[in-house]
Amino acid sequence: MEGPTMPRFGSERGFTLVELMIASMITMVIMGVAFTTFQNALALNDAAVQLSDSSQNLRAGTNLLVRDLAQAGRNLDVGGVPIPSGGAKPIHRPSPPGTSYTFENVNDTHLKAITTGAGLGPTVDGRVTDMVTILTDDPYLTDLELYASNAQVGLPKLAVDGASFDAGADPSWLDGDPGNGVAPIIAGDLLYFNTVNGQAIQTVTRVESPYVYFDANDPFMFNQRTAPSGSITQILPPPCPPSPAECDPSVKVRRLFMFTYYVHEEEAGVPRLMRKLNHFDAQALAGVIEDLELRYDLVDGTHNPVNVADLPFTANDVTYSATQIRKVNVHVGVRSELLNPRTNDYLRTHVSTVIGIRNLAFVDRYQ
Repeated sequence: MEGPTMPRFGSERGFTLVELMIASMITMVIMGVAFTTFQNALALNDAAVQLSDSSQNLRAGTNLLVRDLAQAGRNLDVGGVPIPSGGAKPIHRPSPPGTSYTFENVNDTHLKAITTGAGLGPTVDGRVTDMVTILTDDPYLTDLELYASNAQVGLPKLAVDGASFDAGADPSWLDGDPGNGVAPIIAGDLLYFNTVNGQAIQTVTRVESPYVYFDANDPFMFNQRTAPSGSITQILPPPCPPSPAECDPSVKVRRLFMFTYYVHEEEAGVPRLMRKLNHFDAQALAGVIEDLELRYDLVDGTHNPVNVADLPFTANDVTYSATQIRKVNVHVGVRSELLNPRTNDYLRTHVSTVIGIRNLAFVDRYQ
């Protein structure tokens, strides 16, 4: 007697070769689409990261440039600061590596709050870049009052030849206030002297508390005491009266900051925006910079030229100087440091802004 027959639930013959090939093709298509989508997502993410980094670099560098331009000329005479002239040696301007620019001191006797520099920077990807030098005062270090050289012992006083000064029995002014961001006086600092006879600028070459020295042949060549005009020699204060009790401080000293911006290629293919304080080492701010362009709007009350590349500038039979700058038009362009794998090109972003030079436009309406 035969037992019950077991039910059969499917064919035992398996897949045919055609079915296997079709299934494999469908799987490969799905995997290819998924891989392409994943690759595109990676490329988009990489582009977003590079664009974000470039924009952040651009903002960081531009913000400092804008801030320094806005402060140009703060607490300085609108006409600028007198510098050695009238036959003096050239005054060295902070410059990009490989260059050696000077400030004008042949036909001009004053260093302006803004010194232009159209085309003085390097050429980057076929674009000529600009540079600019900005002069302002230290907003945090208070003025130091000095007496004439024959003042009584213990008082801060200027040497009879202006080659040094004694900070007096309390030399704390030299120490600054590092806890509150006020740096001490060091070699390389610029000090601005103001007396009843005028103004002058000198470079600190040594500090041996309580003495500060202004030796000749400083990095700027401001310490030219034998220059026919514009040096400390021309503004030395008169001596104190015979009675020390009648002697008043006759010199005010404050620190100046000179900032120079330019583009420099520190490493091959990576030009960066540089910020140089005085003649100290430059600080890299933003990269990769492809364009730095500065143009200036001027005011004379009649014609008011705009988008001027360099100063002095002559138009309409009028010669304009940097003291007439009222606005600066800044254009900065950056690119990513790496090629975008999807486009095989760099990602680029630009910013243009306008800065009002408030200190050059200031008028005391109550005088």
